[in-house]
Amino acid sequence: MPLSDKELKQFDEEGYVFFPGKFSPEEAALLKQEAETVYAMDRKEVWRESSGVARTAFAAHRYNEGFRRLGAHPRLIKPVEQVIGGPVYMHQYKVNAKAAFDGEVWQWHQDYGTWKRDDEMPEPRAMNIAVFLDDVTAANGPLLFIPGSHKLGIIDAGHDLETTSYPLWTLDRDKVAELAERGGCVAPTGVAGSMVMFSSLLVHASPANISPLDRTIAYLSLCHVDNHIRAYNREEWIAHRDFTPIEALKDDCLAELVAERQHAAE
Repeated sequence: MPLSDKELKQFDEEGYVFFPGKFSPEEAALLKQEAETVYAMDRKEVWRESSGVARTAFAAHRYNEGFRRLGAHPRLIKPVEQVIGGPVYMHQYKVNAKAAFDGEVWQWHQDYGTWKRDDEMPEPRAMNIAVFLDDVTAANGPLLFIPGSHKLGIIDAGHDLETTSYPLWTLDRDKVAELAERGGCVAPTGVAGSMVMFSSLLVHASPANISPLDRTIAYLSLCHVDNHIRAYNREEWIAHRDFTPIEALKDDCLAELVAERQHAAE
């Protein structure tokens, strides 16, 4: 279903749109099981926190069937194509764990800031669309957005190589405080299966998760095929170099896999 005029207006003004319960509980549960399978793998694409628990799994659509289907799901691909105005390719795919007790902070940043500086993506004709695989609450390290910050273009940032296991171009505290004074700070929360789409220029972060509740989210970073990266400074499984347009699968592609798994377990 195409985005409504109201949703398009919110995206333009605030830089994000939240869709509660976009995927069924069964689809979300399947993907959570797939995430646990991926996190148990000994692969270079699976990065870990200082405690040893998984932090993120890159490019999971290449070695897991559930995430392959999610990576071409029409509920994710079609809204981004509508906003970007054409075919998209997978720039990056992450399944972020934010594990109970041990999930570390993701600093304040803009994704396009990294994509421009590290990957030489020409323009911010790219965005994130994400699916909650757990219930996301105020307690378990939700995403934090500064509405309207996407309208400011690329903001000055420093390259943080020390705070966590993942290097980021991050904003300083004074700038974040200034932006929040102007636009506020929000945390989209909702049940597993909810979805959020946000601009690659939107300033965002997430706090550490010291709660006993996991907070797993799968992120697709989709880019217009004409706007593909020009530099190959990062690993190919972090910043992809296959610029083939994604062809959306059927809407029931995940439901079919749920049924297959249930049948196999009988």
